[in-house]
Amino acid sequence: MNKKKNCITVFEHERLKIDGKSGFEESHLTTLQKYHSEQSGDFYSLIYKGVKFNSHVGVIKVGGLSIEVLPKADKHSADKDNWRKLLIDMMRSVGLFTIHAPTSAALSLKNNFILDLYFDLFLTETEYLFHKGLIKKYRKTEGNKYTLKGSLLFGKHIQQNLVHQERFYLRHSTYDTAHVLHQILYKTLFLLKRINTNVALKSRIGALLLHFPEMSDITVSETTFNRIVYNRKTESYREVMKTARLLLLNYHPDLSRGHNDVLALMFDMNALWERFVYVSLRKKSDKSFKVTAQNTEHFWRPTGGRSRKVRPDIVLSDGNTNIVLDTKWKNIGNGKPSMEDLRQMYVYADLFAAEKVALVYPGAGELIAGDYYDKKSQKFERGCALMPIGLPDGKSVDVKVWQGVIREQVEGFCGFLSPRAELK
Repeated sequence: MNKKKNCITVFEHERLKIDGKSGFEESHLTTLQKYHSEQSGDFYSLIYKGVKFNSHVGVIKVGGLSIEVLPKADKHSADKDNWRKLLIDMMRSVGLFTIHAPTSAALSLKNNFILDLYFDLFLTETEYLFHKGLIKKYRKTEGNKYTLKGSLLFGKHIQQNLVHQERFYLRHSTYDTAHVLHQILYKTLFLLKRINTNVALKSRIGALLLHFPEMSDITVSETTFNRIVYNRKTESYREVMKTARLLLLNYHPDLSRGHNDVLALMFDMNALWERFVYVSLRKKSDKSFKVTAQNTEHFWRPTGGRSRKVRPDIVLSDGNTNIVLDTKWKNIGNGKPSMEDLRQMYVYADLFAAEKVALVYPGAGELIAGDYYDKKSQKFERGCALMPIGLPDGKSVDVKVWQGVIREQVEGFCGFLSPRAELK
């Protein structure tokens, strides 16, 4: 466990308990216990005087305390800066950190805590949009005016202006910056002002709020973001809306006490690893084979009910041969997978008529080849391998190099990919 200012850094599956030293106090635990009952409990489980984190990584902010949860697939490596850098690089590779502002190349993102990084990205993109010029849109408004412009709402006009005959109650169109995109940005800025504890970001938040046009407050939900339609004029708002959505919809204010709000930006490490491997293979793929994710096949159906399906992580195919990759973010000690993993890959091999299947996981060591037993031929002949992917070693390692290593190891396993090298 590591503590820096008002941030505690732990690893996935690690315990955090009240000990009087870390900064994790009874009030924080009480809030997390309440939050645990409100959500599904995927992020952590409750233990005596503490919590035990699961396979989700990211950050949970409880009041003024940020708890950063980092991945860890190697039991022997405990360098938190390296693991933080690795996590941020992986998230950026799969598109969880995307920024279009011209200043993004100069941002020092590597050493930031994850929550500060999200705040920094939102502020940078908002600053870019503000200096570029906030777009205007038409909106319908109604109210009393002193000039007749628009549609006269006769009923309300008589009701409100029987005495004030110099006024007209009208409905008309207004072309200005007061629309939902800017209302969301404004609301997010106030959220950052409330929960930010980074001194370096405080002045930027204050400057934006000072110069940003004042907007009316709105209630934000999933529906609010789903209704946004992007066009040529508003496309530049797409990425900042993603960050605003993440911050606003994962913020849970403490309505009873008001000082232990919760903001949880947590990501399933298994899903992140699956996406990272998929993106790494797609990044350098050619037209000789196809890389797809989340293919589905029917598996079981109850009488009179809906069928259940199975969905492997990654399928590679050249049109004739299928190879299935099952990704798992976990440490497989001594190259001994669980029977559950072996059974799962067997089902994939059978339903997708795969020539080979492989369990892809982070770790050191060589590929361990193996075969499933075929009862008809009474031979071990269908390939099933364990494919450990070596983790980057050292702070200078480029994540792109690591993605290249993943590609090379998969190429070595998939027979129909190897002829590509002869064409060079």
